[in-house]
Amino acid sequence: MSDALSALRALRFEATIPEGLSASLLDWLLLEDSMTKRFEQYCSRVTVRIVREGFFDSPVDFPEAEMMPVAKRYWLREVVLCGDDEPWLLGRTVVPESTLEGPELALQRLGTTPLGRYLFSASSLTRDFIEIGRSAELWGRRSRLRLAGKPLVLTELFLPASPLYAEEK
Repeated sequence: MSDALSALRALRFEATIPEGLSASLLDWLLLEDSMTKRFEQYCSRVTVRIVREGFFDSPVDFPEAEMMPVAKRYWLREVVLCGDDEPWLLGRTVVPESTLEGPELALQRLGTTPLGRYLFSASSLTRDFIEIGRSAELWGRRSRLRLAGKPLVLTELFLPASPLYAEEK
């Protein structure tokens, strides 16, 4: 799985929406709602495999840095989201420690619960933007979300078995 995580970290994001993308692809990449909920329409069961989870110190160079407030530590969660046990998406969530106060502490205790199930049940969720990215032949996206005004960055890479690509065939 480390090769796939390399692809997630290698995503290159576009300043604008790339020209020539099909309506179907844009529908997936610009989805404002929960990707977990979308995936549930294409399988019997969505599951999470945790790859890495925990705090890291801020001096570490990470691609989300320019979108985040400076913090001493950040919570990092990297997962594989599967549909019927088939890997469909790699997800990386970076959360400044200052976001993890009050109800948002639950972000540290998600375990194998998909992030979308937690985020999209919160009435205080807003999304600042969605950026479309690409790593080789794979598509991805990155969003800065806010819970009660407190930021987190979610990066998603759609793996080859994802329904996003099936609709393109």
